[in-house]
Amino acid sequence: MPESNGGYRGASYELLSAKGISVGDSIIIRTSDSEVAGLLMPRYESAGADHIVIKLKSGYNAGYEVSKIREIIKVPAQEGHQYQKLSNPIVASQVKDTLPQLALISTGGTIASKVDYRTGGVRAALTASELYSSVPELARYASIEPEMLLNEYSENLGPEQWTLIADKIAEKVRSGKYSGVLVSHGTDTMHYTASALSFALQNLPVPVVLVGAQRSSDRPSSDAALNLLGATIFAASSGLTGVFVSMHAGTSDDVIACHTGTRVRKNHTSRRDAFESIDASPVALIRGDSIEVQNPHPTGQIAVKNKAAYSVTGENFTARTRFDKRVALMKFYPGFDPSIISWAVSAGYRGIILEGTGLGHVSRACFPSLQAAINSGVLVCMTSQCIWGRVRMTVYDTGRDLLDMGVIPLSDMIPETAVVKAMWALANTKDLKEAKDIMQSNIAGEISRSIPI
Repeated sequence: MPESNGGYRGASYELLSAKGISVGDSIIIRTSDSEVAGLLMPRYESAGADHIVIKLKSGYNAGYEVSKIREIIKVPAQEGHQYQKLSNPIVASQVKDTLPQLALISTGGTIASKVDYRTGGVRAALTASELYSSVPELARYASIEPEMLLNEYSENLGPEQWTLIADKIAEKVRSGKYSGVLVSHGTDTMHYTASALSFALQNLPVPVVLVGAQRSSDRPSSDAALNLLGATIFAASSGLTGVFVSMHAGTSDDVIACHTGTRVRKNHTSRRDAFESIDASPVALIRGDSIEVQNPHPTGQIAVKNKAAYSVTGENFTARTRFDKRVALMKFYPGFDPSIISWAVSAGYRGIILEGTGLGHVSRACFPSLQAAINSGVLVCMTSQCIWGRVRMTVYDTGRDLLDMGVIPLSDMIPETAVVKAMWALANTKDLKEAKDIMQSNIAGEISRSIPI
């Protein structure tokens, strides 16, 4: 066994090598007080050399210190760790052709992936047959055509990738073949991409639903399959159009929420219900087969369509998919250095989104730099770092002075949505005045008419 195999080295490599054990083998580990069986997992290159990691039957990983292992045994394959497999996997050819047809565009993440228990790794389910075998319930609701566009962690996706994704969706929509488009996406920046697609793709004749997973599909608590199932049911049967995000509504598995693409935010690092609608209700909740529409006429481009029309191209559909990444999102805090604003201007940034305190404030120390930025033709807008509520810059002197200076208030627009909208507005307008007008106009539900109690 080569020393680089699986990332093991030092004491762990020597122990495994002596027993002829490789990554993916079924093994039994005995310590002074326990005996466990599992599959040998690979190790990160930066991980220590004194632990061995195995995947338990439960799906969780466990590490064992080499010095505490009394015995390690390689189990023959036929006797080894067995994982439940589908007894009657569904293939694409068995899916009824009378069902709605959906396109699934994969950009990365774990939502459309399956576990390879030989290596312990997760790989994309690239074919329809693999997808249906991984989540067989999908075949009850739609005929899904998967396509891998990207395979990236979401932190690596930005304006260039938003354009690629938007162009691919536009291609699917214009084909007239699909009654909806699913986009699998990593969760860390999914709300940014949802906003980008909401502005880039207007008057959509079908729903576009982004879906992700907080926990990978090899964990018993994974939300991957249910999120994808909920997104599929919504895309196939809701009768709504626009851009949405479909994720768990709570910590249990009973409800999936579909959020407006410009009003959703990731509010927790790891909980399955990390995504919440801000200053708005979820558009719909999916309970089993039932779709409970909460807000059938949200502001912006989302509208009810004819449920019977499975394939529509949409005469008014437009795709303006360019973005200008020269926009900075700046969070004000006590001690904020105004020279950061000046640097952004000198670096060629065309827009600055301020995440101010409370109703939309920054310290007076920032005023000279902000005025210089506005005088030089930089688009400067104000949002609030508070999660809920609106910017109201007319209440206090500080806010009024910023308004007089030319800072543009953005009501209750989420800061992440605002920076994406500014990138889109600056790339798709002729002059700064037009960009300012767009920033204060409700294009895709990014500004709420009223804030729910």
